[in-house]
Amino acid sequence: MPLSEHEQRMLEQMERALYAEDPKFATALEGSGLRTYTRRRVYQAVAGFLVGIALLMAGMVAQQVWLSVVGFLVMLGCAVLAVTGWRKAPKPGEQPAAAAGPQGRRQQRQKRSMMDRIDERWQRRRDEQQGGQ
Repeated sequence: MPLSEHEQRMLEQMERALYAEDPKFATALEGSGLRTYTRRRVYQAVAGFLVGIALLMAGMVAQQVWLSVVGFLVMLGCAVLAVTGWRKAPKPGEQPAAAAGPQGRRQQRQKRSMMDRIDERWQRRRDEQQGGQ
C-alpha cells in the first residue's frame, strides 16, 4: 500500500531531521540492505547468464535446437534482470529513487525541490502572519 502524500512529506521531514542531527548515522543506515539485495540479485543474474551460455553451447554440440533456444532465453532473461537490477541499485550516499532511470530521478529531484520551495514559502507566510499579530 503506497504512502499518502502527507505521509510521504512527514517521512521526508523526519529523514531531513535525522540527516541534520546525525549525518554519519544516517549515511550508515541508508539503503545498505537494498544495495546488498540488489547486488546479490545482479550476481545471480550473471551466474544465470553463464548457465544460459553453457546450455546454448551444449545444445549446439548435441545438435538439439530446443536446448539452444532454452539457453538463449535463459541468457536473455538474466541479462534483463542484471541490467534492471543494476540501474535500480542506489549508489552509496544516495537515497533510493522511487522512479527508475535517470529521467525519473531528475523529475523526482525537481518535484522535491519544488515542494521544498513551497514549504519554505508556506513557513515564511506563517511566520509573517504570526509576527504581525
